[in-house]
Amino acid sequence: MELLDPQLVLGAYAVGVFPMADARDADSVYWVEPRRRAVLPLAGFHLSRSLRRTIRADRFRVTADRAFADILRLCAEAVPGRPDTWISGPIEQAFLRLHRLGHAHSIECWDGERLAGGLYGLALGRAFFGESMVSRATDASKVALAWLVARLRIGGFTLLDCQFQTTHLASLGAVEIDRADYLSLLGEALAGVVGAAAAGAGAAAGAGDFRALDATGARSVSVSGPVAGKDIAQLLVQTS
Repeated sequence: MELLDPQLVLGAYAVGVFPMADARDADSVYWVEPRRRAVLPLAGFHLSRSLRRTIRADRFRVTADRAFADILRLCAEAVPGRPDTWISGPIEQAFLRLHRLGHAHSIECWDGERLAGGLYGLALGRAFFGESMVSRATDASKVALAWLVARLRIGGFTLLDCQFQTTHLASLGAVEIDRADYLSLLGEALAGVVGAAAAGAGAAAGAGDFRALDATGARSVSVSGPVAGKDIAQLLVQTS
């Protein structure tokens, strides 16, 4: 099995390239640079009335980095209509290492003690690269994305990269842009921070702060304590 060096992965994202695989059990990866890129403007998240009600009601308990490995593997599971996945063993291992280095993060939605859905991605500079999202209950991935957008806004991020456009992402506010426009946004988001961030664990000075939302209350990996769904909904309404 081909191993992916985390520093190689960080360097690839910094120039607009990301790894994929042909199947879950594939030994090798290939590198992708789409001509058209999906991004979700952080001030343009579409919060429908029904999703706002779900978030305000705290239908799910939402956490960050509480179950990164579980979310990654849930995203990689086969489901009806998608018997295979691009999240191969080498990609999974690389992102587990990136998580330990402080670069890869997850948002989890819990229904009681059951993991109902969520997402994971990579933070570098003021950019967040969304890798995959998953739902095992109605609206779980939408709630996770809403919490991610709020977290990124509070943390000073400027770019949420969604890679490829889908109807699901479009309904939540994602738009497609040309490669040149994407690289311009990426350059602004990484200006002055890429080398320092890639050289060691954690965020470099001037980078986005994925933990900023946690500072609003008790210092914990959970964002479900002092920050309630109604606070997230209000933040998104104010900025949408």
